Amino acid sequence: MNVEVTSKDIVKPYSPTPEHLRRYQLSFLDQISPQVYSPFIYYYSPNDINNGSNDNNNIFADLSDKLKKSLSKTLTLYYPLAGRFTKDFCVDCHDDGAPFFEARVLKRQLSDILKNPVLVELNDLLPFPLDEYAQLPFGVQLNIFPCGGIAIGVCISHRIADALSSLEFTKSWMTISRGEENKVVRPTFFSASLFPPKNIGHFDPTMVPPKKNTNVAKFFVFDSRKVEALRAMYEEKTRGENHAKPKWPRRLSRVEALSAFLYSRYVVATGLDVKSKLFTIFHPVNIRPKFDKPLPENSFGNYYHNSLTFPSSIISSSNTATEEDNENYYELARVIGEEIRKIDNKFVNDFQEVEKSDEYLESLKIGTERFVRGEAAGLVFSSLCRFPLYDADFGYGKPIWVSSADRCFGNIFGFLDNKKGEIEAYACFSPEEMAKLEVDKEFLSLLSREIE
Repeated sequence: MNVEVTSKDIVKPYSPTPEHLRRYQLSFLDQISPQVYSPFIYYYSPNDINNGSNDNNNIFADLSDKLKKSLSKTLTLYYPLAGRFTKDFCVDCHDDGAPFFEARVLKRQLSDILKNPVLVELNDLLPFPLDEYAQLPFGVQLNIFPCGGIAIGVCISHRIADALSSLEFTKSWMTISRGEENKVVRPTFFSASLFPPKNIGHFDPTMVPPKKNTNVAKFFVFDSRKVEALRAMYEEKTRGENHAKPKWPRRLSRVEALSAFLYSRYVVATGLDVKSKLFTIFHPVNIRPKFDKPLPENSFGNYYHNSLTFPSSIISSSNTATEEDNENYYELARVIGEEIRKIDNKFVNDFQEVEKSDEYLESLKIGTERFVRGEAAGLVFSSLCRFPLYDADFGYGKPIWVSSADRCFGNIFGFLDNKKGEIEAYACFSPEEMAKLEVDKEFLSLLSREIE
């Protein structure tokens, strides 16, 4: 995509950060989070932006000014995003400000993006490269299409916030932009008191760093009715004889069923032998609701923990797609759900103990070394389904689409809901693995559409 950046500004907080808040301490969960950006791109229809007017230059000038002024007020509340990272796992909050870029998209209409998004091209709509070390906490890029539509690309560093915090920030920003500042719920910043920082030594939370041109990202859309049928089939297949009482303690989620299915297709497509090396399925879990007194969604920081499932204990073989293997994959969906539910109130309470977090850090170091040596492999399923993706109304209506971009990391499926109730998947694998997955008939049968 041909995108020309036309201006670069720095937006500073509307009010100065108080002296006692000038040093923001990152938590232990912040320390061990990937040091990359979480990207979100919000697309708005030209009909909503122009509202029948032909004076585009003034419209976009007013729009940009409105976004900057409301962003300035929002940064007063989210003051660490206007700061700068330090080498000792802190943020220097002296109101240096956040980059705000304006850009023109040349020769591509918004309708082209919506009809056929190419993930690597969507990165051009963001203020920072996603495959580089995140040096600034936050940045935004306002992109204007020839048709009059816009896309707002937002990057918040995973070093300081998880996806829900990123979405809550954007929702607050857009609420202020609508002139409803009194409706904004102020964020809270106490993650470091719940999970005090540690000396993590030379541990690299990025694990194996991504390398340019070694992975390819593709965008897939799974039909909601087909996913629902898959979920029902997985539940039915794990009932006892004569349709006795099911093993499920609750309804299997869409993500649990889809994860087990996609793992099975990945194994068949790649010929993976799960007995040859340690293989782990990762599911990041939001832990805010797991505390004795559940934390509100506006609790800022990284509040997630990875659920781990080891399919080798369930799947006997990988290269033979037998009926027995399929039964094991049905069972895998149940086990994935059980492992996710293990991250509960007791787990969070235990994890806050120094000994438990020390043990976890040591296990991370050992696991990372095994990944680097090629002795272990994994598949990540990161779901933002049911998150407030479409609450970003800054006065011109809600976005017609919200997307991520090419995340660069391999062996990952990222799930987002769209407005139709479908599940959009951002998949990133080696070119060889992606090519095999794209011709897998069972994988293709679940899609409502595939976008090249």
